[in-house]
Amino acid sequence: MKSYISMFEIPATDISRAIKFYQALLDIKIEKMDVEGMQMGILPYEGQMVTGVIIQADGYKPSADGVTIYLNAGENLQVVLDRVEKNGGQIILPKTAHADESGYFAIFLDSEGNKMALNSPK
Repeated sequence: MKSYISMFEIPATDISRAIKFYQALLDIKIEKMDVEGMQMGILPYEGQMVTGVIIQADGYKPSADGVTIYLNAGENLQVVLDRVEKNGGQIILPKTAHADESGYFAIFLDSEGNKMALNSPK
């Protein structure tokens, strides 16, 4: 399967807080790295078509404006959405059916103030 997205970066003002948030949200282990004045959290990428990075560096500012990244929330996004507020995020739009009935989505602010979304078939 082809993907038009190859990589995404999620800006953070507190890399440790952001890594903790996404580890709890997605139930994954995120590797922290320091590279040339940047602190990064590398999401697991083995078997993935797209690589994701959390980054704290000059020029990276969390925002609720702009592009929204939809994260794969597995079979039922409610399981993942229930972790948002428990880990310092805020739900903006609860679980909602896609207009074409292809599944569900929800929108939230992460621990850094980035607008993000979840997507799932159920």
